Amino acid sequence: MGQDQTKQQIEKGLQLYQSNHTEKALQVWMKVLEKSPDLVGRFRALGCLVTAHSEMGRYKEMLKIDTARELEDANFLLESYLNLARSNEKLCEFHKTISYCKTCLGLPGTRAAAQLGGQVSLSMGNAFLGLSLFQKALESFEKALRYAHNNDDAMLECRVCCSLGSFYAQVKDYEKALFFPCKAAELVNDYGKGWSLKYRAMSQYHMAVAYRLLGHLGSAMECCEESMKIALQHGDRPLQALCLLCFADIHRSRGDLQTAFPRYDSAMSIMTEIGNRLGQVQVLLGVAKCWVARKALDKALDAIERAQDLAEEVGNKLGQLKLHCLSEGIYRSKGLQRELRAHVVRFHECVEETELYCGLCGESIGEKNSRLQALPCSHIFHLRCLQNNGTRSCPNCRRSSMKPGFV
Repeated sequence: MGQDQTKQQIEKGLQLYQSNHTEKALQVWMKVLEKSPDLVGRFRALGCLVTAHSEMGRYKEMLKIDTARELEDANFLLESYLNLARSNEKLCEFHKTISYCKTCLGLPGTRAAAQLGGQVSLSMGNAFLGLSLFQKALESFEKALRYAHNNDDAMLECRVCCSLGSFYAQVKDYEKALFFPCKAAELVNDYGKGWSLKYRAMSQYHMAVAYRLLGHLGSAMECCEESMKIALQHGDRPLQALCLLCFADIHRSRGDLQTAFPRYDSAMSIMTEIGNRLGQVQVLLGVAKCWVARKALDKALDAIERAQDLAEEVGNKLGQLKLHCLSEGIYRSKGLQRELRAHVVRFHECVEETELYCGLCGESIGEKNSRLQALPCSHIFHLRCLQNNGTRSCPNCRRSSMKPGFV
């Protein structure tokens, strides 16, 4: 199989994949790997396989580093480390993701500063968000957004907007949680004629999450159904799991627990299959809330315990914080003071570790829906506090600079 034939086979696979003939496309690309002596062509075929495996939730198969080393090309090596970063991000190995991203940025003489730098920053931001390191996450997302604007990369901007939607949903600025995926949907409508439908599905899913949090359950259901339709057409298992979780949350918000439980079960099944442990935490949190609503407190505590183990395993502090808060309410109603105190202490420790408090008023951020504003350093505050105080410099950074060793 020569170079021209290799290129033709890769293109044939892409046409099959875009026509939803996924298995046939995989067979074509695997044939290129087995029979082509063209190392560059084999690397490109591996890249196609990586994308397909990612969308099917087969994250452990997203590996191509050895072929890149055979090529002895810094640009291909960069792409391979970025792939490793992404696969570890999907598997919730967030510290590994950050490490691979830093390796990407440290490779000399590559496209990191131009074409792929934004994607590296986005992956790093997603990893920091997974660890609930909000300032670092926002800093990385804003850097990725600058790359997108500087390079007129609307596709990257769309992905960053979806991640920013998730960021603001987690810190409970629901206005921004909706604004960013709506912006992503606009980009799809304006520039996405030749894009994969997954970009539309992704923006619709994040809009559904924001609408649910805002209490607009009809709009949430409509967006989630649109996203699920595309996910089913493309065999996108990870997105199917997220949509099932969103459906379950919508039903729970409506008080329809009987319908919510099987949706949570289906989401949990796929999350477990693909190795999305953070998704499993979110499912178990929803299940626990359902059991609390039914006053089945022991069952709720069982779900919380399982979720705590997973949240600690992946290092997600926000998940731990939410679980401690829920446990606190349960033990208060049970009148178990010792257990109650333990969870109160851990809750406040998590608030400190995530820096989820306003450096001006001292109140928690993420406890209720509030309009937030980030300063250039990426520390976030209540918008009303910044307006009332007329602050130009960051009080959090000022306090850090006064600590021993910085004077």
